[in-house]
Amino acid sequence: MQTNDVTVERLRELARRSGNGKVLSVYVNLDPTQFATMGARSTEVTSVLDQAGRMIREADELSREERRDLRADLERLREFFGTDLAAKVRGAHGLAVFSSQTAVLFESLRLPRPVEQTVVIDSAPFIEPLASLGPADSWAVALLNRRDGCILRGSRDGFGEVESLSDDVPGWHHQGGWSQANYQRHIEQKAIEHVHRVCHALFARYQRQPFDHLVVAAPEELWPVVDDALHPYLKERLIGRLQTDILGAGAEQIHDAARPILLEHERRRERKALDRLAEGVGNGRRGAAGLPDVLDALTQRRVETLLVAESFHAPGVSCSSCGWLGTEVERCPVDGAAVQHRDDIVEAAVEAAVLQDSEVIFTRHFPDLGPLGSIGAVLRF
Repeated sequence: MQTNDVTVERLRELARRSGNGKVLSVYVNLDPTQFATMGARSTEVTSVLDQAGRMIREADELSREERRDLRADLERLREFFGTDLAAKVRGAHGLAVFSSQTAVLFESLRLPRPVEQTVVIDSAPFIEPLASLGPADSWAVALLNRRDGCILRGSRDGFGEVESLSDDVPGWHHQGGWSQANYQRHIEQKAIEHVHRVCHALFARYQRQPFDHLVVAAPEELWPVVDDALHPYLKERLIGRLQTDILGAGAEQIHDAARPILLEHERRRERKALDRLAEGVGNGRRGAAGLPDVLDALTQRRVETLLVAESFHAPGVSCSSCGWLGTEVERCPVDGAAVQHRDDIVEAAVEAAVLQDSEVIFTRHFPDLGPLGSIGAVLRF
């Protein structure tokens, strides 16, 4: 199962670590289709660290002290990658590492999907690629037939088995007569009890460690029993059904079978947010479209959901004193301080949204944001 260390809490904590010296952010691509062996992955790590070294040497805007601290950060990264690399990247298709001597920061996050090799030196951790992964929602999958059951947990990027259950449910016979009818009723009751046992175990798992979404796979004839056995809390989280018996399949095969449900959920989430944006912009109340208006809404902490077209980037400015964000000014209109020019103000927008507990959605399935300037926001008020 792919590993995902990204959580909303860790994103928020990284977004807070700004304004206290320079931060070295490094993203390593570990795509198994390109880097299948540890030798290939080690070569990729060496490449990204060499890139970081060149940037530290050649960045003209760095002070002597900043360059010294960044060299120490780079040495710390070399030490980190130099020992037990296999364990540090196990289950990951990408890796993000952040280091700052002055901010007393060193954090590594395993990522469930490949990322572009990237090195960024800035006053804050570069978290935009993390936010673009989407929410790390937790999923549960329950597989069951008349005799066996299996519960898996994970994310949209992969599942792992946590519990299996089996019951001794007899098979059918064909002797006929009154005894056969009684025996078949006995078998049916045993199957019903088995389904209830699996659903009870699933709810017990939920009580110990809640999950956001549920998928259930069962033969069609068992669905009335499943509907009766599922706790109401689980029914609220049920977003998809697989009317098939795939018990015995591996976790990867089960994830492949559930993938259409996971993708459809992502599409519905994106569609709902875009529809809310269109309504808010249309009535002039709870919607902002285009970079200037969205940055203004973020500055006022009004954003409930930030929507960004995938691969959208734009220059802008930010005030390191008060956090104001804008496009083309030399001094902050709030406190008059000189602004910092940024090649990509979208990164600052994502940071601000994360700090405001706003949902961040990078749109991939629908082109609605194009005519709106590739960025929009659903507003709280």
